[in-house]
Amino acid sequence: MALNGTWKIDRNENYEKFMEAMGVNVMKRKLGAHDNLKITIQQDGNKFTIKESSNFRTIDIEFTLGANFEYSLADGTEVTGSWNLEGNKLVGTFTRKDNGKLLTAYREVIGDELVQTYVYEGVEAKRIFKR
Repeated sequence: MALNGTWKIDRNENYEKFMEAMGVNVMKRKLGAHDNLKITIQQDGNKFTIKESSNFRTIDIEFTLGANFEYSLADGTEVTGSWNLEGNKLVGTFTRKDNGKLLTAYREVIGDELVQTYVYEGVEAKRIFKR
C-alpha cells in the first residue's frame, strides 16, 4: 500500500490551534509543533503496525482495521476508537476518555507526501510528511 514506509514531518498547518482546541497547554503546544515526528507504517492485510518516534517519545502501535483499541496521544490524552480504510485513505474515529468528544484523523498519500489531517471541535489541522 502507498502508506507503507517511513515518513518524516515536513510541515504543519493550523496545528497549534488544533492543539489549543484539544486543551494542550501553551508549553506543550510550542514543543509539539517542533517534535521532529517520524512515522513508520507497515500494512499486512487488515493489520497495521505503526512506529511513532519524536523528540518526546517512541511508541509502537498495532491495530486491525475496524477493531477498537486504546491509545494515548503525545500530550497524555487517552482515546479509544478504530481506524478504517476508505479507498486509499485511513480514517480514524476516536472518542476522548476524559470528555467523550470526538477526534477524527485521516492519513492519505497525496503526490509524494503523507497528509495527516485531524479534526476536533470544528478545528482542522494538517501534518505533512515526506519519505
